[in-house]
Amino acid sequence: MLPPSFPTGTPDDLTGDPTVGTLVGELGPRFSDVRRIAVLRGGGIGDLMFVLPAVESLAAAYPGAEIVLLGMPSHAALLADRPAPFSAVEVLPVHPGVREGTAVDPAATEAFVARVRALDLDLAVQAHGGGGNSNPFLLRLGARHTVGTAAPGAPRLERDLAYRYFQHETQRWLEVAALAGAPAVQLEAQLRGRDNRRPRDGVRPRLVVHPGATDPRRRWPAERFAAVAAAVAARGVEVVVVGDASDRDAAATIVGHARDPLVTSQADAIGLPALVDLLEDSDVVLANDSGPRHVAMAVGTATVGVFWGPNMINAAPVARRRHRVHPGWILRCPRCDAPLASGDELRCDHEESWVADVGVETVLADVLDLLQTPRHPG
Repeated sequence: MLPPSFPTGTPDDLTGDPTVGTLVGELGPRFSDVRRIAVLRGGGIGDLMFVLPAVESLAAAYPGAEIVLLGMPSHAALLADRPAPFSAVEVLPVHPGVREGTAVDPAATEAFVARVRALDLDLAVQAHGGGGNSNPFLLRLGARHTVGTAAPGAPRLERDLAYRYFQHETQRWLEVAALAGAPAVQLEAQLRGRDNRRPRDGVRPRLVVHPGATDPRRRWPAERFAAVAAAVAARGVEVVVVGDASDRDAAATIVGHARDPLVTSQADAIGLPALVDLLEDSDVVLANDSGPRHVAMAVGTATVGVFWGPNMINAAPVARRRHRVHPGWILRCPRCDAPLASGDELRCDHEESWVADVGVETVLADVLDLLQTPRHPG
């Protein structure tokens, strides 16, 4: 929704106006007569959280415009019954560098392109990596105007930002939105709820634990999660372990080591909408740098995150009152001592944890503190 103080003039009208919002990058002139916008964002649910503030900025700068998400099946499931800045979600076909998968179907890609071109887009926003694959894909959609990022060698868009890896993902896409004349109206994702179940007065406090991460090197050892789970359960806190099929073994380890009936597992047992409801209806979420942690933060739940140190540049929360981070600083493979490599083709084959140097005591202290920290100050 357009903030009451947000002006609708040109960028020249906005100069020096402190009520406009926060400027990330340089503000370009707004495009004229924009009625329909598409935002390209593949990846996981955490990747979608990174782009939501930029979408809210576009919605504020172009009031009344429809915004279509070109995203993933998980994005559609996540947003199905929740208020969102998107008018629709068009699910991406499996396409190299846009949506990964083994069942590449050129006919499905052609059908998708034709369907989106029929929307008669005024503005298409690439919010998916450096543009080597996503920019050619975006340019096929026939939008009048295009903005996004471009790594060296990527096709250029009408207005683009040089892609540099070490930038916070949310700020990267806010800077892209600014190219289209849309200053930031929020700096962190906010995923609106279906109802207002919180605070959970009169019930046992709940900690949700998510031990998974796409990259195994970013996973804190399951035994460390178990130690935290056991300690908080001993204080009467319910602990629910969540995750997908790849997290079942870790979840079983946590439950088995905790040896407390208050520690249970829902890993690979609930769907995405139910998971988001659980995250929203809990007091604290303890997780690695993962999609569920980012979603938990967006729905307003306090979080404690175990991050590989360099990834904090790209993905750490901004606020610290209710969101704590614990960085691991291992920079060489714990098994073979291979140095940190840029690019999967250069890395060793080992999958030992690169965050195993994060201790239980400091993580537990933050979990216990957040269990006592009210949702709103004052």
